[in-house]
Amino acid sequence: MGSGVQMKYCDLHTHTTASDGSDSPAEVIQLAVNSGLAAIAVTDHDTVAGFPEALEASEKLGIEILPGVELSVRISHGTLHVLAYLFDPGSPALNEVLKQVQSARATRNPLILERLKDLGCPISWSELEEMGKGGQIGRPHIARAMVNRGYVKSTNEAFVHYLKKGAPAYVPKSILSPEKAITTIHKAGGLAVLAHPMSLEFGTPAHLDELVAKWTEQGLDGIECYYSMHSKELINLSLSLCKKYDLVPTGGSDYHGKAKPKIKVGRGTGGLRVPYSCVEALRERKEKKDR
Repeated sequence: MGSGVQMKYCDLHTHTTASDGSDSPAEVIQLAVNSGLAAIAVTDHDTVAGFPEALEASEKLGIEILPGVELSVRISHGTLHVLAYLFDPGSPALNEVLKQVQSARATRNPLILERLKDLGCPISWSELEEMGKGGQIGRPHIARAMVNRGYVKSTNEAFVHYLKKGAPAYVPKSILSPEKAITTIHKAGGLAVLAHPMSLEFGTPAHLDELVAKWTEQGLDGIECYYSMHSKELINLSLSLCKKYDLVPTGGSDYHGKAKPKIKVGRGTGGLRVPYSCVEALRERKEKKDR
């Protein structure tokens, strides 16, 4: 590329106080501007409540924003999240499903607290409400409370020993099937993207290929290839699957603020750079689907 051409970058995976991030939507937009990004997507877990504030901030600060949300999806092995982009935030179909998922989350939290109490790590609901600042409360809030109480030294330790899938305080939450998640996103006029494939614990490249092929048949539109915790090998594998199945490559930091203090907006753990071409590819795919 010629020396006179300046590369543009984006971050299409961030979280705010509307779900389990520690910064407000406006603060996350400001961080994106500070990082010199051309575009940002706020992708809170199972809610679009933070989008209006993020949109207002983006318009004031002159940065492009994409509507986004991260859906929790049920799967037998590993963890599956599906990112949605460029949908109608007011879609009745989407918001009805989000209410159902939020209800499942609300039921889950007290069960986690009960298990932690039995394990000698009691946490009060008022602590979590104070952290949540009116947004949804999830495991990252619980992990931070465990650090504050001195039960663990870090949020990562809280997840590894207590909160991750298979750990003693873990309680299943996801109620959506992959097909239901993808269909719901499409009904809202959006695009469905497989989030951080590393969380699938897929084992071999052939197994990931098999999963992507199945979900592509159900309407998957893209894969989050560029991600804070992805190795170069996984980035290249994900990009090759995008090419093979005609999917859009995307990427993001998965910024949460205090819950993941080493991850920064637009830069991940330091070396992440998500090309703006991901935004262009998403918009191009949506235009083709809308025709």
